[in-house]
Amino acid sequence: MAVDPKISDIQRFKQEDTGGPVVMLNLVRFKQDGGRTTYKEYANAVLPFLKKVGGQPLYAGDCSTPLVGEPGQLWDAVLLVRYPNRSAFLQMAMDPEYQHVSKLRTAALEEAVLQATTPWPGSP
Repeated sequence: MAVDPKISDIQRFKQEDTGGPVVMLNLVRFKQDGGRTTYKEYANAVLPFLKKVGGQPLYAGDCSTPLVGEPGQLWDAVLLVRYPNRSAFLQMAMDPEYQHVSKLRTAALEEAVLQATTPWPGSP
């Protein structure tokens, strides 16, 4: 199952850059053996890297029973993180120190969705 982006995903992410803010939607499914604990360790370790590039956690919470969704679409948690732009996200992702920390994320997850979103005109 997918957890980390491929080179082609990163290239497409860069090509779609409008220069404006981006909110990254994270849907995560933890590994059964200690995944949640390892992910919490990652979440704490990533905060200085977010601050360094102007990123800001907006929301983090556990998922419950979906009202609409297929069996394969069950997620353990959802996180929303705002970045000033896609370049800021990539700057963080390419930081060698962050790459060391990101190994915790990879080790914690069975599957993930990392979806870039852009605000609609006039939305907060």
